[in-house]
Amino acid sequence: MMMSRVRNRIKKASWFTLFLVSTFLLLGLLSPLTAMAAEETALAIDTGDTAFIIICAALVMLMTPALAMFYGGMVRKKNVLSTLMHGFITICVVSIIWVLYGYSLAFAPDVAGIVGNLDWAGFIGVGLDPNPDIVETIPHQLFAVFQLMFAIITVAIISGSFAERIRFPAFLLFIAIWVTVIYAPLAHWVWGGGWIDEMGALDFAGGTVVHISSGVTGLVLAILLGKRRGWGGSNGHTMAPHQLPMTVLGGALLWFGWFGFNAGSALAADGIAVAAFVTTNTATAAGALGWIAYEWIRQGKPTMLGAVSGAIAGLVAITPAAGFVTPLAAIPMGFISGIICYQAILMKSRLGYDDSLDAFGIHGVGGIWGALATGLFATTMVNADGADGLFYGNAELLLIQTIAVVATIIFVTIGTFVIYHIVNSIVKMRVSAEDEEIGLDISQHGEEAYPDFISPSGVATSSSIATSSSPVVQKTIPTQS
Repeated sequence: MMMSRVRNRIKKASWFTLFLVSTFLLLGLLSPLTAMAAEETALAIDTGDTAFIIICAALVMLMTPALAMFYGGMVRKKNVLSTLMHGFITICVVSIIWVLYGYSLAFAPDVAGIVGNLDWAGFIGVGLDPNPDIVETIPHQLFAVFQLMFAIITVAIISGSFAERIRFPAFLLFIAIWVTVIYAPLAHWVWGGGWIDEMGALDFAGGTVVHISSGVTGLVLAILLGKRRGWGGSNGHTMAPHQLPMTVLGGALLWFGWFGFNAGSALAADGIAVAAFVTTNTATAAGALGWIAYEWIRQGKPTMLGAVSGAIAGLVAITPAAGFVTPLAAIPMGFISGIICYQAILMKSRLGYDDSLDAFGIHGVGGIWGALATGLFATTMVNADGADGLFYGNAELLLIQTIAVVATIIFVTIGTFVIYHIVNSIVKMRVSAEDEEIGLDISQHGEEAYPDFISPSGVATSSSIATSSSPVVQKTIPTQS
């Protein structure tokens, strides 16, 4: 029996190895075609724009580890490494998918206004010269990698909704499918020449593509997976953050990286980038002030967690509008976002769904408000390539923005529901009650973030990673709150 199992495992491993080798050989054979597909008459690269977007792409990449820290500080200490792992591994998975086919589905020539074709799969035709149909002053490949960072952070945001209760294999399968069938088509709709783009909707840096999509996905998953054990109920137990300084540092780094996110979406080192930088900073400050003002009135004290959460709410709200609105408009956009996102987080207890780290409460609700507010505050006085909103005499833009928001919500809700059931039929999504009690750090990854703890006798001890991963020790590790 034992030998049979070993032979089966060897056979499976052999097939898997053969698949990997064949894939990389195929990519190696195709890679010369990439160079051959380069345009004969290359446009001149603007070195200033190129340097600027390289830096912005790096800043957006930094946002994913920053988000992991922001989330990691808010979970219980038995789940901090699993939360960090979600962000880190997302970078790896999405990076490979983006090169293989993700970028092509999102930005290659249009197919019926729904998705891009596969002309650029494997980055074939995505060269080091500018593509005049994309951006004329920076390498096509730089644009592709800048957009990659958006895809990564979008998937990472979702992980906040189901923190502390999802199995790692299921997480991997889910994000691979989601970025393929939800993110890539949606990015094409809005930025790649799809039907929302053609309709005239404005989304400067990702209100619909990034924040509404991730927030709504998070809400659907939170409902389908169910509440964490011990959350809510008559005792009002909401599972307080285990290390707020980590969350604050992560939030501050998100604020920093968001300048690359929004200003970089101008795709040039120009006045629009400056406008986006200024509105981003202004709305973020207003969001933090709006949140703590409302919190102060309701609870009697302003909190640090509230301030950093409000800042993120302001960042989310300004994202779709950053290059289209004035600095004065950014103030009410951010301030109102802080208030409504705070209220949205209060609602989850009343409605009974456990959005662990408020992916929907901040990104979903803030993204919806930001997209609609773009229809109110946008003005061609800031960006001639944009449009005037309702407050500048054009009610049609608000209607267009509303259609884009509703379409995004419907598409993402249905798509996420289907993907969840597909994945759950292949790999069970939720951890067992025992694994959840032990904590995902040990049950899913066999390691601890804080191996030193105080024993019942009051003596400081250290449990090694190797020992703590054994089934016997897993059952005896004290529950951490």
